[in-house]
Amino acid sequence: MRPTEPLPLHHSWPLFELREHLAPVMLDDTISRSDAALAERGLGLWHCDLATQRLSWTAGVYDIFGLDRDSDVPRALAVSLYDPHSRAPMEQLRDYAIRHRRGFTLDVDIRPAEGGCCAMRLIAAPILEDGAVTGLHGVKQLLPGGAAPSRRLDPTVFVML
Repeated sequence: MRPTEPLPLHHSWPLFELREHLAPVMLDDTISRSDAALAERGLGLWHCDLATQRLSWTAGVYDIFGLDRDSDVPRALAVSLYDPHSRAPMEQLRDYAIRHRRGFTLDVDIRPAEGGCCAMRLIAAPILEDGAVTGLHGVKQLLPGGAAPSRRLDPTVFVML
């Protein structure tokens, strides 16, 4: 088990670095605009509306979490699929991102609904409207066992599904 002590700020980054953190997805326009191409590489885009806690996911995120692509996923269900030792740091960084208007990257363990355990890289950034944080969005990347921790998406670890 990993400790749930406070995380160092190196997991967090300023919003002006967002493109740098998402560069591997943005490099190939055909991949970044294709839900199917992202999903088959173990990638998915996500959005959370903070007012409603409503989640919007592309196919790749549903696949990572082992959920039906057509299902409506309450945030509480998604959070429950994070391994407990990953859930606390994720929530801590999420709160920090909202409060301080910063993005973050964190490798977490999840327990997909279909069973088992897998690692996922979570990249998140706040959405600002008139100076207020109204949502979070980003990328989730399925990681193969033994992948080195990173602050960015890593095109060398795409998991072809």
